[in-house]
Amino acid sequence: MKLIIVSGLSGSGKSIALSTLEDSGYYCIDNLPLFLLEDFLAEAVHRQNVYQKVAISIDSRNQTNTVQQFPVLLKHVSDLKIDCRTLFLQADQLVLINRFRETRRKHPLSTETVSLSDAIEEEQLLMEPIVGYADIVIDSTHMNIHQIRQAIRNKIENKIAHVCTVKLESFGFKFGLPADADLVFDARCLPNPYWQANLREKTGKDPEVKRFLDASVEVQQIVTDIYNLLKHWLPLFEKENRSYLNVAVGCTGGQHRSVYLTEKVSDLLLKDSRDCMLRHRELSKQ
Repeated sequence: MKLIIVSGLSGSGKSIALSTLEDSGYYCIDNLPLFLLEDFLAEAVHRQNVYQKVAISIDSRNQTNTVQQFPVLLKHVSDLKIDCRTLFLQADQLVLINRFRETRRKHPLSTETVSLSDAIEEEQLLMEPIVGYADIVIDSTHMNIHQIRQAIRNKIENKIAHVCTVKLESFGFKFGLPADADLVFDARCLPNPYWQANLREKTGKDPEVKRFLDASVEVQQIVTDIYNLLKHWLPLFEKENRSYLNVAVGCTGGQHRSVYLTEKVSDLLLKDSRDCMLRHRELSKQ
């Protein structure tokens, strides 16, 4: 079991770190009270098929006396033979003040009598027991969101390569475009099995329809074209920190050609060990 404890100053990028780890397959828990950590880890160790990779965020919302027990908790983690690393994010005080002002968020330690700058200073003192034991410290003072994400991927043993999951969806144009589509391909120019009486009630998943479309040179060419386009451009989407790319393929009714094409492209992407999700919008309504 791998465990990453994510901590740091409010506004320095802890939420970004947690979402980055979640996109990389980590089971993430935000702001787990430290007194619950031992019980959770004891259970997780016995259920490592579920909790193979875990990231837990710990911040100043924990009580002061609890945070001071952080070294004791690390010792407990070590006794459980858990591969654990602590990631701490920080930034300069003026930058944190500007980030809170820009987002109009309230600092967790600020009150009617505690100003934002005083809250930041108080938090810095509170988090000292954790930063002193951090394996990885990232200063996000001069970083934007994308740079913080990349720094986290580089620091976590350089093993978390960002992967963009491809969501392939078939649909029927007569029912409207998928609202979340990033790329849309139109299959209405291809031979239509609907006009074959014996194929009309079947779908693109049925062997008879597959054989009909397999025989078309145009159909095979568009399968190749869509696959090659995705293969070429996915690495660039990943460099821009895209977690999902929604690819929609439509025909008239979303029953034959679009279903067939998304199935074929999905098979090719899976052979490349690509993360791929498949949905047939109109078939799910039946």
